[in-house]
Amino acid sequence: MATMANMWIRSAQRLSNITQIHATRQVSRSAHRSRFWSTTATDTNSQTNDTPKTSENTESNDATKSEIAQIELKWKEEKSKLEEDLKSFKDKYVRSLAETENVRTRMIKQIEDAKAFGIQGFCKDLLEVADVLNMAVDNVPKEEVPKNVHLKNLFHGLTMTESQLQKAFNKHGLVKIEPKVGDKFDPYVHEAMFQVPTENKESNSNVAVVNKIGYKLKERTIRPAIVGVFKA
Repeated sequence: MATMANMWIRSAQRLSNITQIHATRQVSRSAHRSRFWSTTATDTNSQTNDTPKTSENTESNDATKSEIAQIELKWKEEKSKLEEDLKSFKDKYVRSLAETENVRTRMIKQIEDAKAFGIQGFCKDLLEVADVLNMAVDNVPKEEVPKNVHLKNLFHGLTMTESQLQKAFNKHGLVKIEPKVGDKFDPYVHEAMFQVPTENKESNSNVAVVNKIGYKLKERTIRPAIVGVFKA
């Protein structure tokens, strides 16, 4: 009985499997037919509507080309504007660099001048002392110096003081302007206070008399020499 039952169950299972396979084949055939008829209909519709779609595609292509042309024109305008802006910024940058370099050069020159001529006011004050010492040395009667010990010592002290003062001047770039009679008048280092008549035309405007020596601080005249000039 058990054997017969098992055989019956197996037969039922086989029948069930065969039924499922047959149903699956039927569904597959139906789907294939459906796809065939659908494709055929689509091809028919496609052939029927070819002319309208071609017209629509042509209009669409024209519209696309027009849009592309507008975009390219806009890009060209933006590119031209950017190039102009770049050129302007570059010009401003170069000008800024040049201006900065000029400012830096001027500042360096001003600093150097401040270092070199910062003592100019002090030097001018010391020139009066140098003038007094020079006047004192010139007014000592030279013929009396050997005869009088006190006068000799005084004269020696004055000359030494004047010499040391001139060394200090030279150390800081302060030098004398000592024109000689007959030198060409130079308005940058000489100041003419009066004229001396002369018959020699070649000596016209030349230095005739030196009243007071001048001084220069590092090639800058801080006091011109006071002179008189010839006038033909």
